[in-house]
Amino acid sequence: MKNTVELLGFYGSDEVIACSAWTSTSRELTEEKRVRIPALINYLWSNGHETPFEKGTVHFLVDCDIASHIHLLKHRMASINAESARYKELQEDKYYLPADWKIAEGVWDWFDNLKVFTEKSNVLYHKCLEDLTPILGRKRAKESARYFKTYNSQIQADVQFNMRSFANFLKLRNSEHAQVEIRDIAKQMLDLVKSIEGNPFEQTIKSITNGK
Repeated sequence: MKNTVELLGFYGSDEVIACSAWTSTSRELTEEKRVRIPALINYLWSNGHETPFEKGTVHFLVDCDIASHIHLLKHRMASINAESARYKELQEDKYYLPADWKIAEGVWDWFDNLKVFTEKSNVLYHKCLEDLTPILGRKRAKESARYFKTYNSQIQADVQFNMRSFANFLKLRNSEHAQVEIRDIAKQMLDLVKSIEGNPFEQTIKSITNGK
């Protein structure tokens, strides 16, 4: 399965961010001030006045491999809740296979080997949980049977960023230096925000991504 991202919702806009910055003088929004919003947004970001950007938020539902989930967790300013095998048995056995492995020629078929290995691990996970439950109790069996779950196992995560933290995430993860999987997730997120009806964060996205 591919890693997927869904936009659940958002709060704020370029206007909300600008009004937050104008609170120190006057929040009254005139037509003349609306015209100045693009320049203000760019000025704020370019000069390190980042607090107003915390007034805009974006909220996603992400289905991704555990390795990518760990990348998400490293962004401490993000608010994240995720599916947990400690609290429930993972029934779907979702997993991710790197597509670029499938087209690699002249080497052992690592794509199929990872598929077989993952499916075997999932069988062992459920069997281990079943056998250990009457001995250790359901709670301990669930949390320890997780050791059979591989890094490419997929879980669902609820991820929310304010625009300040979203900028940090995009800088590090929507980059040629980032791992392919997390880079794809970051790109999906960015494309979804750009596609919000009315483009409420148009100037913010231009500023935090340097127009990319």
